[in-house]
Amino acid sequence: MDTLQKLWEAARAPSVPREVDIPYETLVDGLDRAAASWPDHIAIDFLGATTTYAQLAADVARAAGLLHERGVRKGDRVAIALPNCTTHIVTFNAVLRLGAIVVSINPTLAAHGIASQLADSGATVFIAWDKTLERVVAEEGVPSYATFPVDLSADLPTFKRLALHLPVKKARTLRGQMTTTAFPGRPRWHTIVANAKPLSSDVECPSPEDVAAFLYTGGTTGTPKAAMLTHRNIVANTVQSAAWTGAQPATEVIYGVLPFFHAFGMMLGLSYPVRIGATLVVFPQFTADLFLAAQKRRPGTFLPAVPPMLDRIADAAESKGADLTSFSVALSGSMALSAKTAARWERLTGGLVIEGYGLTETSPVAVGNPLTGARRPGTLGIPYPSTQIRVVDPEDPSQDVEPGESGELLIKGPQVFSGYWNLPEETAAQLLPGGWLRTGDVVQIGEDGFVVLVDRLKELIVSGGFKVYPSQVEDHVRLMPGVSDVVVVGLPHGDLGETVIAAIVPEEGHEPVSLEAVREWCSESFAKYALPRKVVILNELPRSQIGKVLRRSVRMDLIREAP
Repeated sequence: MDTLQKLWEAARAPSVPREVDIPYETLVDGLDRAAASWPDHIAIDFLGATTTYAQLAADVARAAGLLHERGVRKGDRVAIALPNCTTHIVTFNAVLRLGAIVVSINPTLAAHGIASQLADSGATVFIAWDKTLERVVAEEGVPSYATFPVDLSADLPTFKRLALHLPVKKARTLRGQMTTTAFPGRPRWHTIVANAKPLSSDVECPSPEDVAAFLYTGGTTGTPKAAMLTHRNIVANTVQSAAWTGAQPATEVIYGVLPFFHAFGMMLGLSYPVRIGATLVVFPQFTADLFLAAQKRRPGTFLPAVPPMLDRIADAAESKGADLTSFSVALSGSMALSAKTAARWERLTGGLVIEGYGLTETSPVAVGNPLTGARRPGTLGIPYPSTQIRVVDPEDPSQDVEPGESGELLIKGPQVFSGYWNLPEETAAQLLPGGWLRTGDVVQIGEDGFVVLVDRLKELIVSGGFKVYPSQVEDHVRLMPGVSDVVVVGLPHGDLGETVIAAIVPEEGHEPVSLEAVREWCSESFAKYALPRKVVILNELPRSQIGKVLRRSVRMDLIREAP
């Protein structure tokens, strides 16, 4: 470990310490400090509608006052299902100010999925995009908990909001995309909050150890459960990230393209900008056109994103001759960052793009590439400040593997979550004695000290008693001529256990590749048991809202279609 520490020390930027001081404070304290330090600085730009830090604090006080009047108290769960918008930021902070817990829900989730998370969390209040609430009511019935429908168009600049009511088809279409005519006569969130009294200063504030948010995750088992993140967990990750990026207070313009309901978007969109007094440019949905329009209006400096977003932005910028040179840093996560994507982004911006790694359970960032010439595209990087890692035998996590061998990654640090809501056995299985979190990810640490992802334990394919790492096979097949994308899964196959299947998206203009060609391509790099036994041709791969390939979804579809 001493050798690794020396390697990590050499790779880190000189300004990044090995340990950081985590202040004993809450996210509420962070907003109070930002409003006091930079009252007139723009905190939010939502499609051109701006909010200063002083205005944000005042809006949060009124929203918290309304919720308190409606009975929300410390420890209560308040569900929020909103696209990225100013109201999402206000409601998130208002719930926290009361010491209540934000239950973060994907507004595009199926109605039964939303109802399940509401029931599991015990939420008593639901603040939702009116189009989301309309779906839930239509499919699940009238809820028993208090609901507040939110008209997304109310966050727009005045002229854009008025333009939605013009008697033309385009205006009607845009209005239909942002709001609904359901709930006639019922006041929307903005109308109610406008008449609310600000929260009294004598209402008890949360403590750093209190739970701030429930984020539903599949964890390492695939069954959705609520990871409980405390104020201290999230504050710690904002402090660690600020040290890693070297951000200067009240100078950064961060682009909020990642969904706030996701751990990556929550920390780098809702929490980190407030810590450093940044301006957050908020996107209700990600499109390259919206991105380039915002770049003209308010050039960005820091972009948290996923690789497909970087590619789409680069495509649009190159085709339209757009200037991206204001971006000095991009932080890529959720999937591997290819050397090709990284090189292209750095060529277009003149800045750096680095890969970060983490889980919902780590608030979320725990490992990252340094913002130096030592960065290694395609690797996860090295530990964040105040973060420890181990690589262990998955069958016996008390035993570290030998240097250079594959094993399960364990993480320990102040950003590691406090457990799963109402699931003590699941929590005990993930949080080992001493505070070590089992990630379920198989990694190796290279000779340079950088962590390389091998695969997910739960996605390992066991064929004939041998372990096949699908990501390694995918990386190789993806280099094959005629292959645009690929996902490799294991399907049940009698005595063999599982058989290896490659689902391939052909390159445009190319004939679909054959099974024989794929096996020949792979035969020099992999043992016979790892070679695909079947090739399936798909038009596209299913992806999550942030662009991550849904390997489990492909596997389930293939199982259902099997004879």
